[in-house]
Amino acid sequence: MADVKRALVSVSDKTGIVEFAQDLSKLGVEILSTGGTAKALKEAGVSVIEVSQYTESPEVMDGRVKTLHPRVHGAILMRDTDADRKELASLGGKAIDLVVVNLYPFQNTVQRGAAHAEIVENIDIGGPSMLRSAAKNYARVVVVVDPADYSSISAEIKQKGQLSDEKREALAAKAFAHTAAYDGHIASYFASRQSDSAQGFPERLELSFQKGYDLRYGENPHQKAAFYAESSAPAGSLARAKSVGAGGKELSFNNFVDVEAALDAVREFERPAAVVVKHTNPCGVAEAETLEQAYRASREADALSAFGGIVALNRRVDAKTAAMLTETFLECVVAPDFDEAALELLHKKANLRLLATGSWLGSDHEALQYKRIGGGLVVQERDRSGIAEALQGKCATKRQATDSEKQALDFAWRVCKHVKSNAIVLAKAEPILRTVGVGAGQMSRVISVELAADKAGHEAKGSVLASDAFFPFPDGVEKAAAAGISAIVQPGGSKKDNDVIAAADAAGIAMLMTGVRHFRH
Repeated sequence: MADVKRALVSVSDKTGIVEFAQDLSKLGVEILSTGGTAKALKEAGVSVIEVSQYTESPEVMDGRVKTLHPRVHGAILMRDTDADRKELASLGGKAIDLVVVNLYPFQNTVQRGAAHAEIVENIDIGGPSMLRSAAKNYARVVVVVDPADYSSISAEIKQKGQLSDEKREALAAKAFAHTAAYDGHIASYFASRQSDSAQGFPERLELSFQKGYDLRYGENPHQKAAFYAESSAPAGSLARAKSVGAGGKELSFNNFVDVEAALDAVREFERPAAVVVKHTNPCGVAEAETLEQAYRASREADALSAFGGIVALNRRVDAKTAAMLTETFLECVVAPDFDEAALELLHKKANLRLLATGSWLGSDHEALQYKRIGGGLVVQERDRSGIAEALQGKCATKRQATDSEKQALDFAWRVCKHVKSNAIVLAKAEPILRTVGVGAGQMSRVISVELAADKAGHEAKGSVLASDAFFPFPDGVEKAAAAGISAIVQPGGSKKDNDVIAAADAAGIAMLMTGVRHFRH
């Protein structure tokens, strides 16, 4: 490959571009540029030839057409052969050896809620064309899309006058990934405006993820793993959370899954709340007047399982709550923020991971959820319902639920949708709203009832019960009655509903039916 003698520089993100261009200029590289990039470089004292001067063709249509010209694409796509050199010369062009381009901020324009016309104007045409041309011809041309690569490229050109074959191919791969992701954003945006299918899902689903970092391992030590962030992830999501821990170790694959489960559950509550998760299931949840009270109650709901767990909180963490968090070995704490006094205490636990979401997403925020299956994905809307469903449920029994029971039923119902099916949650409203027993992931619902009652122990008496799906037989209600449970909320809809209601009436249990199921697999 010949030395780098001529570069075309046209960037939307101008981070580091002046310094890079200055380095190239000092190395004797001639720089072609366009529009705002050319202006920025000239103002910094970098010698620049405008592309319109090089092509002898002005920018037209308010800059929509600048680089779509044979002298530009011929200069990039030219192979290192006599025939191609002669043909380019006949066009009046000169070989371009380095292409530095990043694209109009389409995704940022969408995310800030711009009008459709402005979004369309931010669809880059010339940029992707130049990148694809340069990446295709990586054997001769260096293509650069990422400002993070500027310094290493400058250093290698300074040392050798050119880049290695391996480096050029790696940069080409990055460029193709960049344009593919860009096109994916555009396709996804337009798909979101269409309603071709009965359910509103697009015919083609284009997803774009950026690698964050490698993980220590996957679910097990023999499995490799990495973290990828969705480029369109909203503020307040786990992908946008910032690590504010002492830096002892990174989150693991399992940590990520558990943190997401805990974060999604704690979003259900408006008052100060805490959720302790173990193996993706809430083992303790509480809502109280203060965050300290909520965390204490959530931990004590199942202190044995809380050891080594994940904690999610829905308020800024203060020093009192932080001091309590240090009393138990925990893997990670996630919250909107942490005050300085809290961080000072928590940083003494070097291996405790701390995540601050900053913004906060409500329980009803919209999102699509994906689950990988062999050769494809199943996609669904996020389960956004749950608030007030229990309170609006129909009472199916002779006895009505008391106000205190209704409060506890509403709380248990919100927790239940975050427990793996078959899910049973026992809760109490006094002295504060809290879970007292959870039965999760059983093949038989009656076994989940037994597990939840066993976890609750003496606290089962006088508690209420939430079930994520209907009771197929009265045996689950009979087990609940034996444990002293006073009220139940469940979807209803079983062929045996009459038998189930009769069992509740026989035990003096109040039962609400919501008509809504909340399975979680």
